[in-house]
Amino acid sequence: MDAKYNLNERLIDFAVAILKISAKFPKTVEANHVAGQIVRSGTAPALHYGEAQAAESSKDFVHKMKVALKELRETFNGLRISRKMSWLPDEEFVWVIDENNQLISIFYKSIETAQKNNANKHNTRNPGNKKYDNQNGENIPK
Repeated sequence: MDAKYNLNERLIDFAVAILKISAKFPKTVEANHVAGQIVRSGTAPALHYGEAQAAESSKDFVHKMKVALKELRETFNGLRISRKMSWLPDEEFVWVIDENNQLISIFYKSIETAQKNNANKHNTRNPGNKKYDNQNGENIPK
């Protein structure tokens, strides 16, 4: 499978890029603080995605994906701070910030789709659903 379409592989590549970029930051109190933060938040999405793949329910899947999305957003802001501090040449940040933004979009859409699928699963027309009084799925007001 093409790595571009393998989300797990993209997340691992992203985590590696975060580790490599943060290792290049200057050894100052400020840079060390942000580097430590983006190391944690930038590697976490790959781990949370692994957990999501083994989720115990669709609700659990959505929760784990939301946690990964939060970490991606945190990383995005950390990278932007680092870029504005000019700790590295601008070109060092181009790919990783773009990839971060794409991953945020993928996770956002995946969560949205999973939530929609969960809602549809709970609102299906079937004789056992109390919202419908007959097998034709006609809504009977109460």
